[in-house]
Amino acid sequence: MNNIKILLNGIIRENPIFVLLLGMCPTLGTTSSAINGMGMGLATTFVLTCTNMAISALKNLIPNAVRIPAYVVIIATFVTPLQMFIEAFLPSLYQSLGLFIPLIVVNCIVLGRAEAFAGKHGVVPSGFDGLGTGLGFTLALTLLGATRELLGSGKVFNLTFMPEEYGSLIFVLAPGAFIALGFLIAIINKVRKV
Repeated sequence: MNNIKILLNGIIRENPIFVLLLGMCPTLGTTSSAINGMGMGLATTFVLTCTNMAISALKNLIPNAVRIPAYVVIIATFVTPLQMFIEAFLPSLYQSLGLFIPLIVVNCIVLGRAEAFAGKHGVVPSGFDGLGTGLGFTLALTLLGATRELLGSGKVFNLTFMPEEYGSLIFVLAPGAFIALGFLIAIINKVRKV
């Protein structure tokens, strides 16, 4: 497989949110705004890319009996400094995302790509796979966050698009995440069939 095709696969054909429906916990929990969705997506992209490359490089050294625990330790190795970086340099984002940053360690998207792709391919293709899947995840979270923020408060990235009194509070709350995600998946499925 060529690297660009691998990259685009994670963004379009196998988008973790809109196609595979993976990683629903951070998807629904962190997308109350576009900036939160983008922040969570970029953090996960960093971990996905680095983890895939590290696992691919170490795949022949990891015994099959401890493969999954080894993958989790490798993932945690990248999540821990990322969490410290966000806490130090982006405190408002850290406060918004809270517990979801350390939960990247057990995110099924990261572990799934390590198992399905990085453990079977070379370092460079694994890096492209992680980057593509991460960018697809980031795109989905940002789109969902922007939709919820627009319908809930009339703003996206703190830019006002409609008066706040026209917004509906439900889209900023948890039920709005399910409603907005359902409609976005329906729209994307309709567009993909055309």
